[in-house]
Amino acid sequence: MKTALKALFSTNPTLNFNSYIKRCASLLKNFSDKGLVAEATVLHCHLVKKGILSEKFVAIKLLILYLDFRKLAEANQIIKGFNGFDLVVQNCLINANIQWGNLSEARKLFDEMPERNEVTWTMLISGLMKYGRLQESMWYFEMNPFKNVVSWTAGISGLLKNGLSFDCLKLFTGLLESGVRPNQVTFTSVISACIETGDFELGMSVLGLIVKTGFEGNVSICNSLITFCLRMREFDLARRLFDRMDTRDVISWTAILDMYVEMGDLRGARRIFNEMPERNEVSWSAIIARYSQSGDHVEALKLFQQMVQEGFKPTISCFSCILSTLASLENFGAGRNIHAHVKKIGIEGDVFISSSLVDMYCKCGDTEDGRLVFNSIENKNVVSWNSMLGGYSMNGQMDEAMYLFDNMPTRNNVSWGAIIGGYVEHKQFDKVFEVFNEMLLSGEIPTKLTFSSVLSACASVASLEKGKDIHGKILKLGFHYDVYLGTALTDMYAKSGDIESSKQVFDKMPERDEFSWTVMIQGLAESGFAKESLSLFEEMKRSSSVAPNELVLLSVLFACSHCGLVDKGLEFFGEMESVYGIRPKGRHYTCVVDMLSRSGRLYEAEELINSMPFQPEANALAALLSGCKTYKNEEIAERTARKLGELADKNSAGFVLLSNIYASAGRWIDVSHIRKLMREKGLKKSGGCSWIEVRNHVYSFYSEDGTHSKSAEICYMLELLRSEMMAP
Repeated sequence: MKTALKALFSTNPTLNFNSYIKRCASLLKNFSDKGLVAEATVLHCHLVKKGILSEKFVAIKLLILYLDFRKLAEANQIIKGFNGFDLVVQNCLINANIQWGNLSEARKLFDEMPERNEVTWTMLISGLMKYGRLQESMWYFEMNPFKNVVSWTAGISGLLKNGLSFDCLKLFTGLLESGVRPNQVTFTSVISACIETGDFELGMSVLGLIVKTGFEGNVSICNSLITFCLRMREFDLARRLFDRMDTRDVISWTAILDMYVEMGDLRGARRIFNEMPERNEVSWSAIIARYSQSGDHVEALKLFQQMVQEGFKPTISCFSCILSTLASLENFGAGRNIHAHVKKIGIEGDVFISSSLVDMYCKCGDTEDGRLVFNSIENKNVVSWNSMLGGYSMNGQMDEAMYLFDNMPTRNNVSWGAIIGGYVEHKQFDKVFEVFNEMLLSGEIPTKLTFSSVLSACASVASLEKGKDIHGKILKLGFHYDVYLGTALTDMYAKSGDIESSKQVFDKMPERDEFSWTVMIQGLAESGFAKESLSLFEEMKRSSSVAPNELVLLSVLFACSHCGLVDKGLEFFGEMESVYGIRPKGRHYTCVVDMLSRSGRLYEAEELINSMPFQPEANALAALLSGCKTYKNEEIAERTARKLGELADKNSAGFVLLSNIYASAGRWIDVSHIRKLMREKGLKKSGGCSWIEVRNHVYSFYSEDGTHSKSAEICYMLELLRSEMMAP
């Protein structure tokens, strides 16, 4: 800029005066854009010296610059150079006072003006609208003698910005009745008002008017129309509008990208993104968010890195999204780098960024750093409290979670759901029911997800009464059997032994996903209805678009095992990879070993274990040992027991089974040896456990357990029942 000034100073203005004036105006614009007030003052002095400041065009440019930067002394010097009243100068002063928020002074200047033009009136109308003084603005609008399209549009857009969409559309009707032709800004505001009111028919009428007035090729209007169609979920029309555009800008491309994102068409969204000739922060954020939400966190991270490499600055929502991605990937190192970056650019204090940082640290298992970030948040909202609460819950720190929960200033459904979900996850089921009851007493209505969590707890302890009670509350609240609640209820009834109620809920579900089918097939299999389980599997393949997953196939193998359909089970096992594209895992091999062992095909079971592509589960060896005990095969039992001993030194099940095999064969020396080996390894046979629910309370009983206050009476009653059963 200094070089440009020197070049100007060395030029003789009299040689080409018009060119000299244009160069001065160009310099003043650059000074204004870059905030170079000192350089503008130097130019001002030069113009005074050369006697050129009397040129009104340059003087006005300099006045606007001084007013923009509140250099009032310098601005007054310019104003004194005008003899008497000047309309343009007065308009500049009114505009400056509006920008400063000094509306009283702006009105005073307006009222004292001996003459006004359309710019004066429009400026005051827009200024009053900007600060929410709608009645005053509309009064001046009605008094305006220059009602052209600019002043009409000022009123229309002002009402829209103040949230008065219906009044905006009413004023637009007045514009049409007055015979004034709308411009592109008018149409853009009216389309936005149609979006806000959700009036699709009116929007289509406006589209017809746009075509009639010849604005259908305007990029800004087309962008607004595309956004309108997207909000109304008219995706085909939005795409047709986009395809018909002769010229598109980055907003056009981003809008159509949003369409594919909204439709959930990730492939289409990526195709549009790749075709975009120009991208901005919004388009980058949209595609990154879509990949993150769809679970493809690796690709989301790659796109974010590419975005930064190409020089784009991520928005707050983009940073929040990528932190969520890193949390899902448990990428602690990259998360810390992002934390350092947001701290460097000064947005760490943003509540959304901070909450995302808390979530990221906690999902990476670092609740201490998560708590440090949480403590640094000055204006904590319920989202930040929930992030920390959820962090403690997912890491099993339930005492800390409960302390935080008790001290929350406000709670919402997410807060209650987080603490209940934490207790469910860590199998503290008594606490689940306790907190859920507190939630109901507080007046908070549980969400479907919370109900699902509590039903999971009921299923885990086979508490049919509690499950029925919750089912009743679900019906009372009018919740339908959606995929989440229906699946949770199906699972609860099946695991509580009420398979008929489980089937009724399953049959009433309007839609089912892979988990719904899995739960019902598994429930039937585990409840002894193996043939019904296999029939349901065949029905699933015929009538559902859901492909069988590894859990469904595990349930099918379990059903085959428990109804003796060994060959059928082996057929399903063989089809897993060839037909369904699922590579069998340890659990599937274990189930087939159990199936073969139950039917006495012990050599086949042993051969399957030896042929596994990975180390067998301890349960597979235990299943084979159990078959050896049933069919009294000591040879395979000994080989299997040795493998089990090598595999799991802390697993007593295999040793107990081998001891029982030796005992049944009368090999007491070997029994003694096994028991000695168990003592040396510190292994103990875990005691059996039974439980019963009485009056909404679950009572657990272990082998030789006398801790219950009425254990003597219970044992007496059991002995009485036993003697009654033994009586002829």
